[in-house]
Amino acid sequence: MADSNMIDATLSQAVEAGTVPGVVAMAATADGPVYEGAFGVRRLGDGPAMSLDTVFRIASMTKAITCVAAMQLVEQGKLSLDEPVPAIDPGLSSPQVLDGFDAAGRPILRPAKRPITLKHLMTHTAGFCYEQWNANLSRCVAALDIPRMTSGKLAALRMPLMFDPGERWEYGINIDWIGRLVEEASGQKLDAYFAEHITGPLGLTDTGFTVTAEQRARQVSVHQRATDGSLSPQPFEPQTEREFLAGGGGLYSTAGDYLAFLQMLLRGGTLNGRQIIKPETVALMGENHIGNLPAGILKTNNPPLTNDVDFFPGQPVRWGLAYMLTLDPVPGGRSAGSLTWAGIFNTYYWLDPTRRVAGVIMTQILPFADPATVALYSAFERGVYAAIGDR
Repeated sequence: MADSNMIDATLSQAVEAGTVPGVVAMAATADGPVYEGAFGVRRLGDGPAMSLDTVFRIASMTKAITCVAAMQLVEQGKLSLDEPVPAIDPGLSSPQVLDGFDAAGRPILRPAKRPITLKHLMTHTAGFCYEQWNANLSRCVAALDIPRMTSGKLAALRMPLMFDPGERWEYGINIDWIGRLVEEASGQKLDAYFAEHITGPLGLTDTGFTVTAEQRARQVSVHQRATDGSLSPQPFEPQTEREFLAGGGGLYSTAGDYLAFLQMLLRGGTLNGRQIIKPETVALMGENHIGNLPAGILKTNNPPLTNDVDFFPGQPVRWGLAYMLTLDPVPGGRSAGSLTWAGIFNTYYWLDPTRRVAGVIMTQILPFADPATVALYSAFERGVYAAIGDR
């Protein structure tokens, strides 16, 4: 493992300064580990120390795993990227598009101009959005009495589209629908499918949709950042029965588990002798699938939950079949064509196919895109590339 003193200092200083309560960070090349470190506490005030096996809610980092599951089924011919998605639900097979609001504030809806495909869903170009970044969707959800996504009710997915499929990019609930497609195409619940085909073969023993009592004892608390910058720990979320498992954001995991998943992608779909997907599928997922549509910039509709999102100001980003693609190199960091995304509680990863290195950094802070955490992520990334040098 490379000399880690500089990275240790960066992360420990962030904890000592109160920037983050605690952090776990890891990086690896395709050949093996580069760095691992844990600093701070799991809960401010009375929490145990962070450890490498601390359990996090990884939220939208779930999306890449769900998309790998879907691509396994594409390889088997059970799903198609470009054909209309199977008619498993009217929300997918007969989508309605918002066409404005009437004088009483009721949404005006019309049928979509074209069917939704799996590729639309994977690239966030289907028209589905998230309330926290789309005020019109919030108005629709309230007016149509649609359950909130946090309710776990299947009806929560049956939102109108904010634009016609394929016409623009906006981040949304698309991958939750892919989770439902995986279930229907495979005949398995999503947790069972993951366990048999992805997390089990990869040995990701701490990655799942629920936590055991032992895992809960290793879980970190979410901390809410106030406008003055202070952080306050929040109670653990209750584990309740859901009508659907959230393929777009429902997993718990550890930094080590997620890094192993990324190493599988770095190694062309195989890790520890277990082939998860084909090398050509990994390559396809990492290509730009939205052409020249702009992507990656989101304006908050819910400041306590998320800040505005623009991780690469002034740089073009696009979307592959699961993740954001950075088209330009980052000075001192990732190469052009790297893959990346995050979870709403400020967990982040990147995967650089050119340098064959991947990294994960995990905290549990709201709102999303926390500037201090994003800056720490960037510093960690630079430290990793300094550590691997010219390898």
